Amino acid sequence: MMLGLALPYAGFTALCLAMERHHEQVLGRRQIPPGLRLVLRLAGWLLLLTSPLPCLALAGWGGGSVLWCGMLTAAALLLTLLLAYVPRLAAGLALVLPTLGLLLAS
Repeated sequence: MMLGLALPYAGFTALCLAMERHHEQVLGRRQIPPGLRLVLRLAGWLLLLTSPLPCLALAGWGGGSVLWCGMLTAAALLLTLLLAYVPRLAAGLALVLPTLGLLLAS
């Protein structure tokens, strides 16, 4: 379950950090190098594309797709609240949650 939440959260965070406004808000740098922007976008989409796999493995196609939609919603809500109140923690959690999810899945 943790990996099902961690992958979309990390994906949304990577896509968020590819935008100048949020990049400055979280990391304090106004300009994003074009290479870093591309890497963040690709990583974000890759993480979002792989995010249904843990949910589908856990609950099958019927329940897993519903669970995945719930995880997408929870991850987006968590990221939105963290960006509003503690933006630096948002980036830190994007690194910690997938690692924790992989450890708990093993």
